[in-house]
Amino acid sequence: MKCIISILGKDRTGIVAAVSTVLSECKANINDISQTILGDLFSMTAVVTLDEQEAGFNEVQERLAATADELGIQIKIQREDVFEYMYKI
Repeated sequence: MKCIISILGKDRTGIVAAVSTVLSECKANINDISQTILGDLFSMTAVVTLDEQEAGFNEVQERLAATADELGIQIKIQREDVFEYMYKI
């Protein structure tokens, strides 16, 4: 299942490492990733493919939420079809 992950927060060391570690532990593949830093604001968007045999959507969501709490940032994950539907014009 493809998903979109959005990350936003105050820039700090370790954000990309922490998120990619969670995804790696869940056997998710990062298909595309983009990040930018505006002043001290960090923003990242990633397209990932989940291996639902290893970790389902809810488990990945819970693990990313725990990481967000640890880092003091926002991490949102959405199924690709839901994301595309929300942003259709």
